[in-house]
Amino acid sequence: MKAQVFRGVNQLSYEDIPVPTLEADEVLVQVRVVGLCQSDIKKIRYPLYEPPRIFGHETAGTIAAVGNNVKGWQVGQRVAVMHHIPCMRCAYCLNDNFSMCDVYKNISTTAGFNASGGGFADYVKVPGHIVENGGLISIPDNISFEEASFVEPTNCCLKAVRKAQIAPGQTVLVTGAGPIGLMFIMLVKYFGAKAIATDLLPSRIDKALSVAAEAAFDARDPDLSAKIHALTGGLGVDVTLLAVPSEKAFFQALDSTRKGGKILFFAEFPDEVEIPINPNILYRREIDLIGSYSSSYRLQNLSADIVFNQRIDVKALISDRYPLKDLSAAVEVAIAPTPDTYKILIYPQKED
Repeated sequence: MKAQVFRGVNQLSYEDIPVPTLEADEVLVQVRVVGLCQSDIKKIRYPLYEPPRIFGHETAGTIAAVGNNVKGWQVGQRVAVMHHIPCMRCAYCLNDNFSMCDVYKNISTTAGFNASGGGFADYVKVPGHIVENGGLISIPDNISFEEASFVEPTNCCLKAVRKAQIAPGQTVLVTGAGPIGLMFIMLVKYFGAKAIATDLLPSRIDKALSVAAEAAFDARDPDLSAKIHALTGGLGVDVTLLAVPSEKAFFQALDSTRKGGKILFFAEFPDEVEIPINPNILYRREIDLIGSYSSSYRLQNLSADIVFNQRIDVKALISDRYPLKDLSAAVEVAIAPTPDTYKILIYPQKED
């Protein structure tokens, strides 16, 4: 089969490799579409993982083979694939910190080499632990593979929305109107709150408004905080979701978030970045700083429901489609997006 193999920093090699062989409890999925995630780009561009690996984890496809002991799944079924499933027994899982679980971190779907998602290949193997514990999600007949590939990123965003306790009637600032920021806007609206967005690109500001932001501003606007306070009766927003790794965006969030509000870090900052802050700002204004990483096992069914019942319009996020052989070009576009670049999808196989 064909695969894009990570051979080192900024080195992707389009290669012929063996189709993964199955153990008795495993499933082989023919990849039909896989989303290009910012975390994939980070893993390709920086020396975070030893090569060789095959990344890609926002995967939807068709079951191509099942191990002899697999129950409940058959060749030909259309599935969305969750690449991590927690153990549900460790101290982290018992406290609902599923993404901190060692099993969650270390057992993953794979197309070969060190297990790393494996979606950037013609076929991906789903380990028994993931098969047996809900990591395969059946796709309804009326839902495309493209739409189904959004179940995993929807889960990640939904987890952040839940952690921030966003409630009907609240106002939420979303910094960055890329594909993740746009999904946040949709989810905020779906749960009955109002979203205000910021971005540097006029096209993304317009896009934010088109997907139901109440207002959208240029992040460089010197009057940004004043405008946000004017829209919120002088209070500021209840919650800020940081969807870009920007120090400036963080300080804008501090200026724009009301007393007793929350600021949630969703985008991962470079390791060398340190943000100086007077702790009395947090103490006196009772601002909560929250982090949200990856997905939540508890939200898996709700995430699928939101996508499969089209409660948000994930198709509105798709801007570019690339064949697997052109993954390197897709990464370059994602790094330096055009005004109309949002979610990029990769096709190992053409959809029927």
